[in-house]
Amino acid sequence: MKKLVMILLASVLTAMLAACGTSGEDGKKTAASGSADEKKTLTMGTSSDYPPFEFVDTAKSDEIIGFDVDLANLIAGELGYEVKVTDIEFNGLIPAIQANQIDFVMAGMTPTEDRKKSVDFSDVYYTAKHMIVSSKNSKIKTVEDLKGKTVGVQLASIQEDKAKDIAKTVDIKIEKRNRIPELIQEIKAGRIDAAIIEDTVANGYFKNNPDIKGVTMNGNDEDAGSAIAFPKDSKLTKDFNKVLNEKLKNGEVDKLVVKWFGGE
Repeated sequence: MKKLVMILLASVLTAMLAACGTSGEDGKKTAASGSADEKKTLTMGTSSDYPPFEFVDTAKSDEIIGFDVDLANLIAGELGYEVKVTDIEFNGLIPAIQANQIDFVMAGMTPTEDRKKSVDFSDVYYTAKHMIVSSKNSKIKTVEDLKGKTVGVQLASIQEDKAKDIAKTVDIKIEKRNRIPELIQEIKAGRIDAAIIEDTVANGYFKNNPDIKGVTMNGNDEDAGSAIAFPKDSKLTKDFNKVLNEKLKNGEVDKLVVKWFGGE
């Protein structure tokens, strides 16, 4: 009996030691594999007033959705990251990068030479045109028709630069607002005569605002392309650019364009 008890105790002790050993060994492996497998999070800064690039469908949720959000998730997911989207006024996006508050920006942002002094950019992933938006009964059809008019633009946008270029040859007064909906309301209230907005974005406002219209501006709008902004010398720029170009070539970006902008 004594011998049997000793055998049982020895077996239990052996099992406990094995379990402790396994627990420690597996614990290390689990922690290591967990940190390796666990997706890291990147914070994306955007300005959620720019449908279909980024916006909130308040009828469904308070989540920021859109073309840029889908594209960010597509690229980041390929690189093993999850994306957290944070809403910032457009003119505060580059300062937020510089203050290390966000990891990158996707907000229909154009890689101008001035912005390149502060941040690095990916290749352009989408190109649109500028549009003059005005009230439905307006007679504005060309840039020349803006003479003597008050023209609204989003603060710190490429359209602000465009308006400044127009002002060199056409007598206009420029009014700046933080967000696109403010420009739409200013037109509807008659406080400004027109606004310069990216055509894809402007088209998104016409459905719910039948009292406004838009005319696409002629000319070279290659400078109206959208790119991803990163902190200076960020490793993410090269990594994102590699995946972006793969997705541009294999048609995945085109599928997102059709989803959000329509067309084939």
